[in-house]
Amino acid sequence: MNHWLMKSEPDVYPFRQLVEDGQTHWDGVRNYQARNMMRDAMKQGDLVLFYHSNTKPPHVAGVARVLNEGYPDFTSWDSNGKYFDEKSTPENPRWFMVDLEPLIELEPVSLHDMKENPSLEGMPLLQRGQRLSVQAVSAEHFDEVLNMAGTGRASLK
Repeated sequence: MNHWLMKSEPDVYPFRQLVEDGQTHWDGVRNYQARNMMRDAMKQGDLVLFYHSNTKPPHVAGVARVLNEGYPDFTSWDSNGKYFDEKSTPENPRWFMVDLEPLIELEPVSLHDMKENPSLEGMPLLQRGQRLSVQAVSAEHFDEVLNMAGTGRASLK
């Protein structure tokens, strides 16, 4: 099983909206490195730290699970949509997405607190200049973030 961190701005799609919706497709990723992770590496059952970016304070808000592995992001074909890409077609898709379901809302774990935790040293989110909306997370770092939220893997069943 792989572990991931996926960023969303709370005014665009907050974790509580995922809880309300029950599941969603994670569309609109327009970075090739993040796309490759969703297309090639994310597997059904992988766990995701749902991170609220561009808010004060930025924080991990919950845990989700990958329901469906990468498939073409059909929002790139909608010429009226905000994620349209004229170079992406159904025959030759350029962008991919995955489906997520919520598992548990967490007590927020702030970026500041994560930076202060020596057990999270080396976590990609905490690296200078790291702006990817999809990031791999080690099992150890994933478990430490859960610990910081006052829970553990047993709560994810």
